[in-house]
Amino acid sequence: MMAIHRILRRSLSAEKRSTSSRSDVPKGHVAVYVGENEKKRFVIPISYLNHPSFQELLYQAEEEFGFHHPMGGLTIPCSEDLFVDLTSRLGRT
Repeated sequence: MMAIHRILRRSLSAEKRSTSSRSDVPKGHVAVYVGENEKKRFVIPISYLNHPSFQELLYQAEEEFGFHHPMGGLTIPCSEDLFVDLTSRLGRT
């Protein structure tokens, strides 16, 4: 769990420092980049980060990227379809 917090803290601080950082992320949300080849930006509620299914994606991100995320923000290494399916299910709970 501590590793997840370190990833998020570093990703969020990197995104704040980035010149391409966007101010369109509402309070209580976080921007993530998803995709296997091309990365697409999604804005999700922070509450999703505590869900076990989402935490599995965060562990995969940690294994693949460590603390260096190429997009400057949190990068999730999964297909866009899988991510949309997961977030759709989380949005219904």
